[in-house]
Amino acid sequence: MHFLPNKIDDYAVNHSQQEPKILKELSKETWQKVLNPRMLSGAFQGRVLSIISKLIQPKNILEIGTYTGYSALCLAEGLSPKGQIITIDKNEELETLQNKYFKKSNFRNQIEQKVGNALEIIPKIDKKFDLVFIDADKANYVNYFHLIIDKMNSGGIILSDNVLWSGKVVEELNPKDLDTKVLLEYNKLLNCDDRIETVLLPIRDGLTISRVK
Repeated sequence: MHFLPNKIDDYAVNHSQQEPKILKELSKETWQKVLNPRMLSGAFQGRVLSIISKLIQPKNILEIGTYTGYSALCLAEGLSPKGQIITIDKNEELETLQNKYFKKSNFRNQIEQKVGNALEIIPKIDKKFDLVFIDADKANYVNYFHLIIDKMNSGGIILSDNVLWSGKVVEELNPKDLDTKVLLEYNKLLNCDDRIETVLLPIRDGLTISRVK
């Protein structure tokens, strides 16, 4: 979903860092072989994730929603030398494709994959995080926030994807649309919770940056 005029959007993309070769290959294979390839972060947003991670140089990253591993590799680019990213996804069928590209990358030994329900996995993780990326089922965004907020280091960053939800957040709400209902609640929560400070960026389908105080 693009909210800018096409010419402006294209200009921004063309004047931003291009994705590495390995990510081009992963993107191509995702579009060829995997259902719902639009779930992929994509080149422009991937560079945004990469540069945010590089600015933070996190020791520990948590990603909720791995999909085919594109965003995990982008975030891993900024890891400190002994840092680690834990990435969680419920779809075990994608694990082989994820591993294929994790092994091709320079970050295989820094990526830990977990398959299963993030709501059950996160409470068992005994770590503090410098960076968390939430990009899984929208109906649980509020639940994910409450699970990770006390696991954040001071100054840590929470990134939340798809917070504009193809513009549905500013349209009349369909009472049966649980995802949009939860995202509206989530966006309000991020803007009002006094433990964080938040900026919502209209990048692609909406990306929120929240800094833990």
